[in-house]
Amino acid sequence: MPQLPDDLDAVAVRTWCSLALEALGRERAEIDAINVYPIADGDTGTNLYLTVESAAAAVEAVFAAHETGTTAPATADAVRAMAHGALIGARGNSGTILAQLLRGMAGVLADGGDAAHLRLALTRAAAAARQAVAHPVEGTVLTVATAAAEAAQGEERELRAVVSAAYEGARAALAKTPEQLAVLGRAGVVDAGGRGLVAVLGALVEAVTGQAPVRGPRTGSGKAAAPVDGGSVVGLPVGGVPVDGLALAEGPLDCPEDLDGGGPAFEVIYLLEARDEQVDRLRTRLDALGDSLVVVGGDGLWHVHVHVDDAGAAVEAGVEAGRPYRIRITHFATESGHDVRVQAEPAQRAVVVVVPGDGLAGLCTEAGATTVIARPGEPPASGELVDAIRRAHAREVVLLPNDAALRHTAAAAAEQARTEGVRVALVPTRAAVQGIAALAVHEPDRGFDEDVVAMTAAAGATRYAELAVAERQSWTMAGICQAGDILGLIDGDVAVIGADVPATARTVLDRMLAAGGELVTLVLGEDVPDTLADALEEHVREGYLAVDTVVYRGGHQRAPLLIGVE
Repeated sequence: MPQLPDDLDAVAVRTWCSLALEALGRERAEIDAINVYPIADGDTGTNLYLTVESAAAAVEAVFAAHETGTTAPATADAVRAMAHGALIGARGNSGTILAQLLRGMAGVLADGGDAAHLRLALTRAAAAARQAVAHPVEGTVLTVATAAAEAAQGEERELRAVVSAAYEGARAALAKTPEQLAVLGRAGVVDAGGRGLVAVLGALVEAVTGQAPVRGPRTGSGKAAAPVDGGSVVGLPVGGVPVDGLALAEGPLDCPEDLDGGGPAFEVIYLLEARDEQVDRLRTRLDALGDSLVVVGGDGLWHVHVHVDDAGAAVEAGVEAGRPYRIRITHFATESGHDVRVQAEPAQRAVVVVVPGDGLAGLCTEAGATTVIARPGEPPASGELVDAIRRAHAREVVLLPNDAALRHTAAAAAEQARTEGVRVALVPTRAAVQGIAALAVHEPDRGFDEDVVAMTAAAGATRYAELAVAERQSWTMAGICQAGDILGLIDGDVAVIGADVPATARTVLDRMLAAGGELVTLVLGEDVPDTLADALEEHVREGYLAVDTVVYRGGHQRAPLLIGVE
């Protein structure tokens, strides 16, 4: 049996994230089903799951960076990664609030993970979440978070007692939410966001104590019951029905008085790079445009969530404040199944491709693909890939992840899309240049299997390389590198260590073309001058007869140069 932590160290944070993701994975359908506030769009459980998935992936990345070391990452690194991951991956109203809760906790836990720090962390988190919401409402996840923090304050003992007290306080508060918010009472359910938070706190209890909280029963019909936390609260009346005996519909509960009461038509979400003073003005402007406004983050990076009728105005407000990206606009009627418009017939086939920068996104879009941008340090979560597959609106989809690290994420997205009736083929491309090669031979008019085979063959016939800047001294396959050295990676391994980009790029090309080739693809980063491409084209032309070169601008990408050889 693993040793239980005396404080919340990096390993415990990693375990917490993993268990929270598992818990929300089990319960998200039930949480979706009781989602009636602020909009009965049936996605709170899914949004919380995707938010925690992004947090967990960020923590795993920190541990992956320490694989060659003998010690675990610092607690501060783990909790900050958790908060950052949740911030960039936050989805929906509840997911955005959860991101702020985790950020508030991380600000304290970075200094220590004992009982005293956790009590303070819970208090700071609850306060930060309330501050992030333009108009806090009782009977929501905010109420549950506050109750958890208050319950933890009564515990002066060990960490296990503090997390258990917080969990029980959250459970009790969640059971009372139908009495505080009329829409919950009418529907006979507890708050969906609050229930998700209790699941996350239950995972924290399990990470610290080694024992999972008892989960609640289901009704004899096989439909999900509505226990307030996944645990049993027998005899607590909710809308005149004991909570454990309340059967729910298979989909989200309809509350016509709330859906059709003139509420905003769109949910607008984006990440925003902006200064604090600009965000203060942004809050004021967005508050006048709509409701359910939540702005979380800090240190120049913010996550913005608002419900509005004028989605364009909400995005324009972000442009005036700073640089918005990962913009997502959802029409509530379409998402919740109330849209009466005739939907367009799906296309027969589409390609969804992950690209490292805006330049390649434009190129792939022109070729007819649906793109997902993987910005430096922000790999897409499976939910983003599923969204892209849905946007492609096709019966058959070829998915090109273009990154070996996205293999499992892409596989999970493909599996989810298949459950929705889409035929998905995952071509395991490991680099953007392989994706370009695959897309170049894509022919939607031929058979699906034949098309997938041709694209897979084209990707497999493309060797790939990239240039990177060494961040610190380390051992590599090519020897010891120093901080600032230019590394040439071929097929994922360091093959060349150089002093400058042009010379290293020429050496990498020579290594790759020594085995033959017909076409060289160069993808230049945002700050790389055109003169480099000209010099490399000349190098190939002079040294390798009958080898052509094509050059693309990749925009803002991690590597200054990507190279492909077919």
